[in-house]
Amino acid sequence: MKRFVLIIAFAVAVGATALAQVNIPLTGSPSDPSPKRTRPTSKTLSGTVTDKADQPIVGAVVYLKNAKTLVVKSFFTQENGSYRFPQLAMNTDYEVWAEKDGKKSDSKSVSQFDDRFSPTINLRINMDK
Repeated sequence: MKRFVLIIAFAVAVGATALAQVNIPLTGSPSDPSPKRTRPTSKTLSGTVTDKADQPIVGAVVYLKNAKTLVVKSFFTQENGSYRFPQLAMNTDYEVWAEKDGKKSDSKSVSQFDDRFSPTINLRINMDK
């Protein structure tokens, strides 16, 4: 009889534990209406092209080379020297550089291991060369 009572008590304890586990919220309390955040699926590279005096260069051509496909995209800098390449693959390395009037900036890389979703790379062209 004692054994039967122990088995029933154990079954009740296991059942209560299972019910308690089912009712535990996985993403915060039910009263917390915060939206779920999704991980972005692409990067946006941006930056500014300047001369050695840190003045923006308007109309410079910024090139972006995909290291996997070797496809090159280009962008003309805006009035403030800025450029932007949206929707870049997360798992790809890129090379970026700028040119204006035959002068070229150093090339810089964007690694697939860089986990920033909006990396900024500023480029400098020495227009005096």
